[in-house]
Amino acid sequence: MGSYIPKNSSECQQMLHEIGIKSVDELFSQIPDEIKIARLNLAEGMSELEVKRYVDRIADKNIHFKTIFRGAGAYRHYIPSIVGNITGKEEFVTAYTPYQAEISQGILQAIFEFQTMICQLTGMDVANASVYDGASAAAESVAMCIERKRKRMLVSASVDPMTIRTMQTYCSGSGVQLVIVPMKDGVTDREILKNTLDEGTAGFYVQQPNYYGQIEDAETLGRIVHDAGAKYVMGVNPISLGIIKTPAEQGADIAVGEGQPLGIPLSFGGPYLGFMTCTTAMMRKLPGRIVGETVDIDGNRAFVLTLQAREQHIRREKASSNICSNQALCAMTAAVYLAAMGPKGLRRVATQCLSKAHYAASKIAGIPGFELRYNGEFFHEFVTECPDGDAAVALAALEKEGILGGYPVDGGILWCVTEMNTKEEIDKLTEILLNI
Repeated sequence: MGSYIPKNSSECQQMLHEIGIKSVDELFSQIPDEIKIARLNLAEGMSELEVKRYVDRIADKNIHFKTIFRGAGAYRHYIPSIVGNITGKEEFVTAYTPYQAEISQGILQAIFEFQTMICQLTGMDVANASVYDGASAAAESVAMCIERKRKRMLVSASVDPMTIRTMQTYCSGSGVQLVIVPMKDGVTDREILKNTLDEGTAGFYVQQPNYYGQIEDAETLGRIVHDAGAKYVMGVNPISLGIIKTPAEQGADIAVGEGQPLGIPLSFGGPYLGFMTCTTAMMRKLPGRIVGETVDIDGNRAFVLTLQAREQHIRREKASSNICSNQALCAMTAAVYLAAMGPKGLRRVATQCLSKAHYAASKIAGIPGFELRYNGEFFHEFVTECPDGDAAVALAALEKEGILGGYPVDGGILWCVTEMNTKEEIDKLTEILLNI
């Protein structure tokens, strides 16, 4: 962007000073030096083709894994070719909802279809036009729960740590107290939850399946929360909803999640989209945009922005959020994926994830030192122990064979298996672990 946004060196220094650092290099200090390039050291007079070949040789140092057993919030699923063929059309890639949104009926219809499918998937009444990602959707749900006399939010320790950190960031800026409810045996400790809830508690957030792959007793948790007069928020994996109960069936007031598994490739971490749904009773607290269906003056089907509860459209002090993007292209990608798969296709994907994960768990857990950490039900992720509590040795052995193993967590490994993993891949993985 350096050549696009005009600025001079003094303005750069002023911006750096404002955020408390001295140089641009310091801004990127968290990136390890060994993967940064100070300069390319190109020879003088190199042609464009020669430069491309040189850069390609540098890029070849990157490792591209074709066999992946890692999830932890970003998942590899098969994406039907029709998804890319439709969403890659120029009129979709370049379009963005204008401020007079009704003049762009195509974009509004795409968002409307996305909202409709997400409601069908979650069983909830209303969905918005999506937010940046699943973590920000979880954080935005906190603001929906807060009331004048209830300014304390609970979150389970079994939730993705990055989601918890995002919620903490939002809460720190709004003066909301965020309390983490401990786990027991890989799931939320119900007794501690019951004892932590009080008259000042606005809501409780739990992930289903949780970060460690375990299926929470979500219905019981919901009853406990509602008995205390608080709101119940669930973060869900959309693929799992092909076979497990919807958030609505489990008593959720708000259901949010990461839409990346719905036809969006891993893509080095983005862009993704967060989805948000709720009951009709909470609709007016839903951030972002809600597209509705109506008829025009001639009686033809038409689409409008039914509700815009963001600060650009109403008085700032009454806005529920200042979120400004509806992630329209990613949202449409999810809608196209869901339309292509249909209910039966989504159920088959979820069933394959479940069955293959359980097969992998039985094989890996049969290896001495790799026993399952938790004995509860799980969907497509599970945690195993590691010999001597050292995940690095096992993961390095897998990397040598071109396999990206699970994610290291507290001396163990969080494995993920989807429909993309074959029986042969699982058997090869277990053979490598057996011979470490």
